[in-house]
Amino acid sequence: MSDQHFTHLDASGAVHMVDVGGKEATQRQAIAVATVQTTPAVVTQIAQQSLRKGDVLAVARVAGIMAAKRTSDLIPLCHPLALTKVTVEFELVETKGQVLIQATCAVAGVTGVEMEALTAVSVAALTVHDMCKAVDPHLTINGIQLQEKTGGKSGHWRREHATHG
Repeated sequence: MSDQHFTHLDASGAVHMVDVGGKEATQRQAIAVATVQTTPAVVTQIAQQSLRKGDVLAVARVAGIMAAKRTSDLIPLCHPLALTKVTVEFELVETKGQVLIQATCAVAGVTGVEMEALTAVSVAALTVHDMCKAVDPHLTINGIQLQEKTGGKSGHWRREHATHG
């Protein structure tokens, strides 16, 4: 067993929200990714904005941004954050039938933004799914993961072997 402990449990084992009041505010950023796996034909339709539901990527981008801002409403022990940056970017890989999604969140604060970035890519991927499910009910969402984070006590962390794409 490691000497790390679960910060969301008190001495008696009860769940609680971590007290971050004594921490110093720093610039923090997190990057998360996800992959929507569909068919080359669907990715072509996304690129051409020819799906009946409209501009998939524009809607998914707004959904991801909105989700990042609402993370503390969705994840019970997350602190509400005054985000200073949220971006949701897409790369279409038509030959593989993939929509690669990356979200970047930043804050000047006392706690990290990993959950906000993960929530943003998750909801963006779910939105792509919702808008494309009629033409490909078999599409999947894969590889939702944190890629990198900076700031705070633990400093800079980056996933060594990126599996995005």
